[in-house]
Amino acid sequence: MRRPINDDVTLLAACDEAWWSLEPSDWMEAFSKHPRIGEREAPRVASPQSVKWSAQEQKNVAEAGESVQLALAAGNREYEQRFGRVFIVCANGKSAAEILENLRGRLRNDHSTELREAAEEQRKITHIRLKKWLLG
Repeated sequence: MRRPINDDVTLLAACDEAWWSLEPSDWMEAFSKHPRIGEREAPRVASPQSVKWSAQEQKNVAEAGESVQLALAAGNREYEQRFGRVFIVCANGKSAAEILENLRGRLRNDHSTELREAAEEQRKITHIRLKKWLLG
């Protein structure tokens, strides 16, 4: 890795370098720490800070109408059945309808494409959380 890391740009670049050098099994482990989109309960393995940040990032989903939340729950189940893992999306700033549209589109991906797309969404989430961490 690169040291010293003197600024946030260098930190995020090092983060990306580390993330893309990991094996898919490592990505899957990271994915397993996320709650389903629209779920209020995080996996037991998630840290309290991660739970807090996830709730903030999914704020728009939590405030969505019942029909959209039900559609997201059904989409989550379909996604998990198809790909064998939780649906990962960087929800920050997205409406529940946008997330639902994204979910439906990604259900059309093949396994390889979807794994890469999920990894990219995790990378975005990591950037957001690193920035929050830096701000204290």
